[in-house]
Amino acid sequence: MGYVISVVNMKGGVGKTTITVNLATSLAKDHGMRVLIVDLDTQINATLSLMPPLQFAALKKENHTLKQLIHQLIQSNSEPKIPAKNIIVKDICKVKGLDLLPGDIEQYNDFLLAATLYAQSNKNQQDFERNWNILEDCLLQNILVSVTNDYDFILLDFPPGDYLLTRSGIIASDFYLIPAKPEPLSVIGIGILEGHIKKLKESKRSNITLIGLVFSSIGHATNLAPRVKKRVTADFGEEKIFNTEIPLNVAVAKAVDEFKPVVLTEPKAAGAKAFVELTKEFLQKLSNTLATRG
Repeated sequence: MGYVISVVNMKGGVGKTTITVNLATSLAKDHGMRVLIVDLDTQINATLSLMPPLQFAALKKENHTLKQLIHQLIQSNSEPKIPAKNIIVKDICKVKGLDLLPGDIEQYNDFLLAATLYAQSNKNQQDFERNWNILEDCLLQNILVSVTNDYDFILLDFPPGDYLLTRSGIIASDFYLIPAKPEPLSVIGIGILEGHIKKLKESKRSNITLIGLVFSSIGHATNLAPRVKKRVTADFGEEKIFNTEIPLNVAVAKAVDEFKPVVLTEPKAAGAKAFVELTKEFLQKLSNTLATRG
């Protein structure tokens, strides 16, 4: 059974998607792992980092996106259901073992989900609250359950902010990885995330474990960076801070225009080399975390 891993920070612009797609690609390409990327963000940045817009448009027209799987779970009707394995795009970017569950720009939002559930609960507030919690607990788990055994790793790429899909993804995950910039606002996003995870653990709804925290865009850091990094290290411990830091690198930005990860487009670039080292360290930290967790 594969490990489900959240790549998450409540703050946007901290490198979640870039880390997700390059880590996943390196795991498949350099380590022979079977990896699935799940795009939970309506901005579909992970999806468009791995395929051109026309290919995504064709998938969306066929209802071959994550939205269809959510719709099938929310709506109790007799429509023929599309299995998750039929929606997953295999060997994306021609990398053997690297698969993608595409996101959707028209993902279910919390308001629409709330309205649907409220109607299904016969407008009873207590029933609605119970059904909402059940949905959070089971939504992503039920989507992934049929394919989890097909992969070594399932990496979830999250939107910034606290939404039902965010909480459901965390609940479905075994571990999490926090991307961050050495900036005060990034640290605030980490604090909000840790607060939510603490509540989920206290209510026995999650047993997620932190693998570590990765700093990115170091080349663009301000003079506050050393202070921020010192504070984060004090909060989490040195063993949870990745030694590998992702530099500001033009090759990473150019790769997005080619709809491929930088580890494929320019493997000799500084950014690509950093992701290769990050992947090695990720596997080591995961091994250490598993040993500690028992």
